[in-house]
Amino acid sequence: MANQHVTPHPDGGYQVIEEGASKATERFPTQKEAIAAGRKIAKDQQVELIIHNKEGQIRDKDSYGNDPFPPRG
Repeated sequence: MANQHVTPHPDGGYQVIEEGASKATERFPTQKEAIAAGRKIAKDQQVELIIHNKEGQIRDKDSYGNDPFPPRG
């Protein structure tokens, strides 16, 4: 399973897109809705959710399995 990204959609709004995919899994009018949907997909697939800001830069990450930097102690 590949990580899920929440990114701005070229035609407006935001999209949830699987890493390496050419088409969005889903498209939403707001980032909040896209994050909620992306979080559910990431939890179900036990992958990372990567959230991008409106300029496309990564602003946040949430890991739901296979965390590359798990908490210590």
